[in-house]
Amino acid sequence: MTTQIDIAKLRKTAEGYYRNGDYFCSEAIVKAIKDAFASPLPDDVIAMASGFPVGMDGSGCTCGAVAGGIMAIGMFFGRTHAKDTKVNKAMQLAKELHDTFQQRHSCLCCRVLTKGMELGFPLHMEQCISFTGEIAEETAKIIIRELELPQNENA
Repeated sequence: MTTQIDIAKLRKTAEGYYRNGDYFCSEAIVKAIKDAFASPLPDDVIAMASGFPVGMDGSGCTCGAVAGGIMAIGMFFGRTHAKDTKVNKAMQLAKELHDTFQQRHSCLCCRVLTKGMELGFPLHMEQCISFTGEIAEETAKIIIRELELPQNENA
């Protein structure tokens, strides 16, 4: 695992994945976090994020970027064994990310966040690219803090 993370670079990477059409929001965040922290998990974890874009496959529910950030938190703090209390830390950090986004944007509902926007058009794209970068950055900050890693001065 990498111990020195450039948060600004990570944010730009996640935004670039979305902007270039490589990945959607949730996938871009999982990929950017996984690579920046040099997680030993296979790229298959990115596939688990594929159902979350556009508020869970277009249903307009929870913002896919937030879902991707929560999945990335789970990569580091989630449990892999039954009844492992480690899940409590993952849930606490997921709530922190959720609450941060909700405080900034008033809700997490993709349908509300994109109201009046045409899917895939410039206004929608720029907002979702921005949310992707924002959540990638906030997720990285949480992971860095909790793993007690040094923070890059560019952050």
